Amino acid sequence: MPCSTFAGLSACLLSLLAVLAGCSDTPEPLAPPAQASALAGADIERGRQRIADHGCVSCHTIPGVKGPFARVGPSLQHVADRAYLGGVLANTPEDLVRWLRDPPAVSPHTAMPNVGLSEADARDVAAYLLTLR
Repeated sequence: MPCSTFAGLSACLLSLLAVLAGCSDTPEPLAPPAQASALAGADIERGRQRIADHGCVSCHTIPGVKGPFARVGPSLQHVADRAYLGGVLANTPEDLVRWLRDPPAVSPHTAMPNVGLSEADARDVAAYLLTLR
């Protein structure tokens, strides 16, 4: 079917979209058990507590962590299913820890501040966030 008719153009566009949907430089997201094991020594519950302690809910809505209705930063619901972190890093456990440690070092124009998370705390927070599917 030639792409010169409306039906043909629609079919061509759908075919192109199907092909492009399979193209990606982003690694496939890991299943939750693999993500948890990728952060050896991290503790999911301790991560939830660190999120509360650092006041992350003052900017983000985070399932499982009580706080005000926040609209400064994006909701972190389903963050484990996203392709990118901060629009700049592949959503991998290692990159999530890197982002949490120092967002402005990764993306200088981000509004997210460096909240001073230690490596261990960032790993715990990342372990919790990776449960948010």
